[in-house]
Amino acid sequence: MTRYALRHATRYRYAAPVDLATHLLHLTPRVLPGQSVEVASITVAPLPTYRKDGNDHFGNGVAWLSIEAPHEALEVVLDATVEVSFPPPPEAGATPPWEDVRDAARRPEGWDAVEFSLPSPLAPAEPAAGAYAARSFPAGRPVLAGLLDLIARIKRDFTFKPGVTTISTPVAQVLSLRAGVCQDFAHLMIAGLRALGLPARYCSGYVRTRPPPGQARRQGADQSHAWVGCWLGPDFGWVDLDPTNNLVVQDEHVLLGWGRDFADVSPVTGILLGGGRQALEVSVDLVEA
Repeated sequence: MTRYALRHATRYRYAAPVDLATHLLHLTPRVLPGQSVEVASITVAPLPTYRKDGNDHFGNGVAWLSIEAPHEALEVVLDATVEVSFPPPPEAGATPPWEDVRDAARRPEGWDAVEFSLPSPLAPAEPAAGAYAARSFPAGRPVLAGLLDLIARIKRDFTFKPGVTTISTPVAQVLSLRAGVCQDFAHLMIAGLRALGLPARYCSGYVRTRPPPGQARRQGADQSHAWVGCWLGPDFGWVDLDPTNNLVVQDEHVLLGWGRDFADVSPVTGILLGGGRQALEVSVDLVEA
């Protein structure tokens, strides 16, 4: 079990006053087997006129805000203490053939996984991504063996390079560039798996920003991180895999939530009346407590 102190600060500066704003926040860490949340608080400045906390379709904690006074800046800060120890995955060879998992997702036992096998705007069932992923899934291969091979290939074949993509860069372009950031690699992997009929969900959260002495710093730290939840069938459930760092998620990640793609779990989204151009600053610190 690893205990983390987490702070995620998002700051917007507007060129002109915002007269009215509504925001949706996905900033509450999920309580799960393997992840307990001691405390989590979200502060917003200016103080919202209206705020409601609840859960979205996927069970993620969310907050709905309305700010009805003119403002030239917005600051949203998450402070949390979280303990993490996700269970190790099963032996890869003990998991079912990937074709059986694909077929199970379309039967009643796959009721909670099937929606993640369907295309979404940022992670469609892209044929080129499917062709890339298919090389990890020859006939009869155990599904986890194929998944582990796929994240190793993504780590090897793609360069982590901020600034060459945006969050809306199509998967086909990421394949062509062979570069991007964690959100790109998660969308690429999800799109490839969906093209094969395998359920995969987009996971939003954080990866340790200060590694233990002697260990390499993880790519994707200091901002929100993304990885992929993969369904192994009804007997084994879900396992989370980080293609950016070629890792099985166990004790270096804190999970905020999951969805079909980034658009379902963007940490801060909003609709503004006024404001003009925006300047955005994001900082994340995830350290052992």
